Amino acid sequence: MAAVQDDGDQGAEFERIRESGRERLLHLAQPKEPKSEWYTSVGPHVRWGTQEMIWPIKKETLERGSTERLDQLALPKMNFMKGDKINRPQFYFSCGRSSVIWRVKPEAKEAQTTERTQVLAEPKRPHKEYKDDRPQFKYSCGRQSPIWGVDRNALSCGDRPLTNQLARHKTPHRDFKPERPIRTPISHAALKAEATERLLTLSTPKPRDEGPFRPPEWGVTSSAKNATATSRCLELARPKPVVDEYKLPRDEQWSVTRAAKRASASGRIDELSRPIVRATMDHVQFNPDAFHVKPLALKGSFPSRVEQLARPIER
Repeated sequence: MAAVQDDGDQGAEFERIRESGRERLLHLAQPKEPKSEWYTSVGPHVRWGTQEMIWPIKKETLERGSTERLDQLALPKMNFMKGDKINRPQFYFSCGRSSVIWRVKPEAKEAQTTERTQVLAEPKRPHKEYKDDRPQFKYSCGRQSPIWGVDRNALSCGDRPLTNQLARHKTPHRDFKPERPIRTPISHAALKAEATERLLTLSTPKPRDEGPFRPPEWGVTSSAKNATATSRCLELARPKPVVDEYKLPRDEQWSVTRAAKRASASGRIDELSRPIVRATMDHVQFNPDAFHVKPLALKGSFPSRVEQLARPIER
């Protein structure tokens, strides 16, 4: 009854919203429809937006106390941090904060370094054959290029014929023709020319009648109706005959004769219609006489050829 009353109140609320003109709000207030089909849904139907349990909880389950194992699992995890480390702020190593990895003790600041620490603190030495002949980063970005200095005599020297020849730009091929402009210039005579009578005739559109046109069917004359076909027309109108021994195809279904209905199967047909009876795989695979030797085989003798093949190869 409470569910019916709730549905009635919800319907009244939707009706009030519809009457106020807020249809968009009514559309958004509707719950989401499930996408599952009836043949794939498992369990009762659960409406979206509710916090109700899928299956109701029994009264005995609600009144039942917890076990010792549940009490043990419900205990919070023990905090093993001591002293000033308890509840320390997070994001110690985040961007924009000072480094609080650890604090250096005053005793550590006054202590002297060991011999091993001094050896590790020494910078790496260059190779013994290394020669620092010129400063580094000569060709780096933002520095003046000190590749080499130019002599005063070289600055006042004149140009050589080879230098002038190398300084010339590459000339085009002797058969090279520059590209034509996009628009071709029209001559003054062509602009003032008049069209000939032949051009005017060709440019005239094809005349077409406006109608009414002749209907697609027209009357047949009486002489054509009374005409008779010639022997040649009759010969051409004759359909292609079939072969003399041609037989028409049989129907898909035909009646069974009375003799065939009363016929009885012969002994041979009964024998062929019997199914083949085979032994099961358990009996086929299990053979108790598989390793049994026949008495005749025990009394037999090997031929000379078998005895010859059974001898080991002498090496």
